[in-house]
Amino acid sequence: MGRYTGPVCRQCRREGQKLFLKGARCYMAKCPIEQGTGAPGMHVGRRAKKMSEYGSQLRQKQSLRRQYGMGELQFHRFFEEAYRREGVTGEILLQLLEMRLDNVIYRLGLAPSRRAARQFVLHGHILVNDRKAAIPSHILKVGDVVTVKDATGSKEAANRSVEAATSAQLPQWMSFDKATLRAEVLAVPTREQIAPIVDEQAIVELYSR
Repeated sequence: MGRYTGPVCRQCRREGQKLFLKGARCYMAKCPIEQGTGAPGMHVGRRAKKMSEYGSQLRQKQSLRRQYGMGELQFHRFFEEAYRREGVTGEILLQLLEMRLDNVIYRLGLAPSRRAARQFVLHGHILVNDRKAAIPSHILKVGDVVTVKDATGSKEAANRSVEAATSAQLPQWMSFDKATLRAEVLAVPTREQIAPIVDEQAIVELYSR
C-alpha cells in the first residue's frame, strides 16, 4: 500500500473524528468534522449497521495509523517492535509512534502538520545530536538533542511555524528553547502525555487474531 496523496479531510470523515492532518486549518469552523459532514462514499445517509467487534478494532487501528501518516506495512513493523519489547504492548506502540522524529518536529511546532514535518526532515533541515537526520521514522531516545540546521532557509521556515503553533503542541516530555530552536528528549512519554484518543488495546487484540 503506497503513501496516501489524496485529500486528507476525507480520512478524518472516514474515521468520524479530527485526525489533525492539516495543522491549524483543523481548528477552523469550515472543518468537515465541525460541519458534521458524514463519511465519504456513495452510501452516505443510509442507516448504519451495527459495527462488529472486528470492525471497531479495525477503525481504531486505521485511525491511529492515519494520525501518524503511516502505511500499513510500516505501522505493522512498529507494532511488531512494540510486541517484542517488555511491557504493555499498546502503550509501548504509542510511545514508539510519539517518539518518531517527524512527530517530534510536529509536536515542537517546527512544522504545521506531520506531513509537513516529514518533508522538513527529508529535506535535511534537522540535526539529531549535531548529525544530519533525514529519516522521518527515526525513533528518538532519552538524551537526544534535536536542532534546526544552521541555515537561513531552515531557521526561517522553523521560526514561522513556531510563531504560529499552539502551546498545546509542545510535549511535556521534552525541553524546547524557541530562541535557539533546540530541543532535548527528557523522558519517554507516559500514556497521559500522548495525544491520540484511541483504544490501543483494541489494536493489540486486532493483531492478535
